[in-house]
This record gives sequence, C-alpha cells and structure tokens, in this order.
Amino acid sequence: MNSQKMQQLVEQELLSSYDSLYRLAFTYVKNEADAMDIVQESSYRAIKNSSSVKNAAFIRTWIWRIVINTSLELLRRNQKEVSFDETPEYGTEDIYLDYDTIDALDILNEKERAVIVLRYFEERKLQEIADILEENLNTTKSILYRSLGKLRIKLTEGELCHES
Repeated sequence: MNSQKMQQLVEQELLSSYDSLYRLAFTYVKNEADAMDIVQESSYRAIKNSSSVKNAAFIRTWIWRIVINTSLELLRRNQKEVSFDETPEYGTEDIYLDYDTIDALDILNEKERAVIVLRYFEERKLQEIADILEENLNTTKSILYRSLGKLRIKLTEGELCHES
C-alpha cells in the first residue's frame, strides 16, 4: 500500500476515533485543554509517521499507543511543575461524571491505568489492549485483575469509614 493511501486511512481513523482518543487522554491528564493538546499532537505524529505503518489493520492500535505515549510524555514534563497539593479542575462539559473513579486511577501505574481505561472506559477487547500495550494476552489479563483489585480497595475505603 502506498504512503498516501496509508495517510488517508490514518486520517480517517483519527476523525472517527476523536472522541475516544480525547477521553483516553483526559483520563491521564484530567484537564480538558491538555487532553485536546495531546490529541492534536498525537494526530500530528500519526499523520507525519503514517508511512511507517505496514498493515492497515494495525492503524487503530498504533494511534492509541501514540496517544498513551504522548499523554505520559506530557505528565512527565509537567511532573516537576505540578504541586501535589493541587487538585485537578474538571471542566463542566467533560464526559466523565464519576470523578471518584477518575481520581482512583491515580493509584495505578501507567500500564494498569491504560488497561482499565481501554477496557472499561473505551470498551476495548482484551486482545486489542494487549496489542496496544505490546503485551501478551495473559499478561494483560493479569494487569487487569491486579488493577481491579487495587481500585476496589481504593474505592471502598471511604465506604468503610462511613459505615463505622
């Protein structure tokens, strides 16, 4: 497949997945403007490097990997600038309504968070998640179950305090 055709396919996938890509970025940065910047930067990178995709069937997972990596890069860059006392400000138009769950994702490491977000927020199949993260399926399942356990403990902490 020629590079121009591959670029068109990448552009089509970016357009059709924009909302999902935004939600994915938002779960990492918890900021509307940063999430949009990540999607924009990721789109630029995907279009610029579209000729490196050898098989059109992998475009979606390739783009998701770019968004995850771009999100992590932004977090690392900003890590020195952000005070741990600050709480994230959520825009009024954001899709997620359960901010306790979004905040609980902070206890997970990068891979654990990606697995949870892709599985439950974006409803991706485990094999697709494994492809995006470049892990085997069993490792992805282990990460999922470990992450769910951590989240269950974190989210029930408050309930236990209120019942006592």
